[in-house]
Amino acid sequence: MEREPPKAAKASSTGAKRFERPRGGAARPIAELMPEVGRTAFRRFGFVQSSVVSRWPDIVGPRHARVCTPESIRFPPGEKSEGILQLVVVPAHAPLIQHVIPEIIERVNRFFGYNAVARVKIRQGEVKPPPASAQKTAPPSLKPVPLELGESLRDIGDPELRAVLESLARAMSANGNGQDQ
Repeated sequence: MEREPPKAAKASSTGAKRFERPRGGAARPIAELMPEVGRTAFRRFGFVQSSVVSRWPDIVGPRHARVCTPESIRFPPGEKSEGILQLVVVPAHAPLIQHVIPEIIERVNRFFGYNAVARVKIRQGEVKPPPASAQKTAPPSLKPVPLELGESLRDIGDPELRAVLESLARAMSANGNGQDQ
């Protein structure tokens, strides 16, 4: 039993153009979708911004991030300021963290840009240390810096800037662009 094509398909075979709704667009990387997916879960558990969790080592520093982590931020009903930040702290480090609470409040508020946190509650528990971030450095080039450029680069005090300028000088000398024509 052969099935008849729908009327819309008949119309397209007769020459009339059938309307097709555009799809959702190009495929997006999962990294773009994760903040949207995670945002709902973070808000449900008391986080206004999920970036507080992901950037915790940047906010409080690597030393404190190894021993404490944010659990939630609770605000008074209808407000987004004067909240209570709840931290999970390694039990042995709780007295230390208790002494640096004013500094943590200041850093979190600086991160938000307003007085989002007024108090901190400490809960002792297990803290997963943040992943170790390896410094990304460019591999050293084996080609020497041209002699005429090497002397002028030695006066630069910032080592990162000097390294970038040296690599630029190497690239220019390799391409022949650094020579007068």
